[in-house]
Amino acid sequence: MRNKINEEKRIAAERAVGFVGDGMILGLGTGSTVEFALKKLSERIEDENLEIIGIPTSNATERRAGELGISLSTLDEHPEIDLDIDGADEVDKKFNLIKGGGGAHTREKVIAEASKEFIVIVDSGKVVERIGKFPVAVEVIPFSMGFVKKKLKELGGAPRLRGDFVTDNDNLILDTKFDYIRDPELMEKTLNNIAGVHKITTIINEH
Repeated sequence: MRNKINEEKRIAAERAVGFVGDGMILGLGTGSTVEFALKKLSERIEDENLEIIGIPTSNATERRAGELGISLSTLDEHPEIDLDIDGADEVDKKFNLIKGGGGAHTREKVIAEASKEFIVIVDSGKVVERIGKFPVAVEVIPFSMGFVKKKLKELGGAPRLRGDFVTDNDNLILDTKFDYIRDPELMEKTLNNIAGVHKITTIINEH
């Protein structure tokens, strides 16, 4: 089963990298699926002598892309991105996403918003009728942890601290399970408006 999933990830990632053109500024997502895209991108850069600049969404992606010889920069230098390639934990038929399994969703959200085009690569197991089976990763400023947990419970969530994991922004994550997400857009706005929440994981289809 795992081999089948990895093969689906590889095929989807290579297809996504096929949209990359010479001279592009690319958003580079985070996670196991993106690893396949980084490898293929590195191959194309070497084989086709492409000039590409990547904007990584995490320290992990920055390290891996550097190892693969992909030129990197920052959002300060390139505030407009041509194409963003990333993975997701769940995607529904309206292309609403849940992200955050890799803990880099705040930066991933920023890069997605800064991009002209956004490609999500997933295996067949990530496609669902309605998002919500996967917990919503809520990035929380440590000082506000107790308050945010209380508010999430009041909204029907079951928050659970992700061990000793610390994000690249020095925040913590509450993986929060909701029984049913009727309106992803409303949920995103509601949770992001809680004082102390840095960012949640959903990406509403706006592209």
